[in-house]
Amino acid sequence: MADFDKRLGDLIDDYCPRCRLLLNHAIASMVEGNVVKVICQTCFSEHPYRRGEGGKKKLPNPRATLFDQVMANMPALSPQDPPPAATQKKRTANPARYISRHKGKPIRGKS
Repeated sequence: MADFDKRLGDLIDDYCPRCRLLLNHAIASMVEGNVVKVICQTCFSEHPYRRGEGGKKKLPNPRATLFDQVMANMPALSPQDPPPAATQKKRTANPARYISRHKGKPIRGKS
């Protein structure tokens, strides 16, 4: 198969910083056979050729790494151990209190 050379106006895939996607681009300028600038065919913005490499890569969440460090220091639970929530006593809720701003009739059944 013959290897085709790139020419001005040819369509190539590149990362568009405005659209933030890998899209079709037209070659706008070349220097010594290398693509220098391209034009996005979706938003028509002109930008340097990025060779398809996307924007900034997301860094790992620092809270997730901290959580992993804390969990690494925790002792492993064996299957015979009861879960920690089962060892604590459950607290009973207080009965509901009826609060009103105005004096009214007493609640039936209450003296």
